[in-house]
Amino acid sequence: METNLKRIGALLLVLTCTGCITTTETVFTEKASPEKALERRVQLARNYVGEGDYENAKRNLKLAYEIDPDNAEVHEAFGLVYQSTGEIELAEESFKTAIRLDKTFSRARNNYAAFLYSQERYKEAEKQLEYVASDTLYDGRARAFVNLGLCRRQLFDSLGAEEAFKRALAMDRTNRIALLELAELRFEDGDFVNAGKYYDTYRTVARQQSARGLWLGVRLARETGDRDAEGSYALALSNMYPDSVEFQAYQRTQQSD
Repeated sequence: METNLKRIGALLLVLTCTGCITTTETVFTEKASPEKALERRVQLARNYVGEGDYENAKRNLKLAYEIDPDNAEVHEAFGLVYQSTGEIELAEESFKTAIRLDKTFSRARNNYAAFLYSQERYKEAEKQLEYVASDTLYDGRARAFVNLGLCRRQLFDSLGAEEAFKRALAMDRTNRIALLELAELRFEDGDFVNAGKYYDTYRTVARQQSARGLWLGVRLARETGDRDAEGSYALALSNMYPDSVEFQAYQRTQQSD
C-alpha cells in the first residue's frame, strides 16, 4: 500500500499546471504595464513547466523577478521549476520564500506540500495541507483534502485519512482518488458492504480502472463469492498492467491457493 500511495503522491504536482495552454510569447509585442508584464511572464513560465521546457521557464521568471523580486507567485513558480529539474534545496527555498511573502497563498502551500510529500516528509506536508484545506476560498480545496488524506495514509492515520477523503467527496462527488481510497480503507477495516459501494461509484467515474482499482475489485469479489467478477477483474489486471505490483500480488495469491 505504501508504494502505491507514494506513486499517487508523485502525481500531485501535475495539478499545478492544470489548464496550461500552448505557449506563445507574442503577448509582448505591445508595451504592457509592469504588473501585467509580470503576470504574463509568470503564466508563460508555468506553461513552459507544463511542457517540460525549464530553460525558457527560468528565463521568463528571471525577467519577472527583475520587475518585482518580492512577488510570491514568481518564487512559487521558481519552486516548480527547481523541483522539476531536481534542484531540491533551491525548490524548497523558493516555496518557503513564496509563503513568507504571502502567508495566505494556498496554491504555493499546496505545491510545497506536494514537494514535501515527494521527499517523504509526510508530517510537514500534512501541516501545510491542513492550512490549505482550511482556506474556504481556495478553488483547489477538494484536491487539498485528497492530498491531506494521502499524507495521513502514509502516517498510518486511517481515521484522519478517511475524514479527509469524505470531506473531498462532499465537495467533489466524482473524485476517483477519494472514492478508491475510501473503498480501500473500508476493505481494510472489514467493512465489505461499504467498500463495495465506494468501489462501484469509483468504477462509474473512472474512465479506466487503475491497477489498484482492479486488484481491489478482485479482492472484493472474492469476499462476496462473485467468481465471474473476480475472473473479469483478474483478466483486465493481467492484460492492462502485467508489470504492476498489483498483478504480482494477485499471482502470489494464485500460487498459494
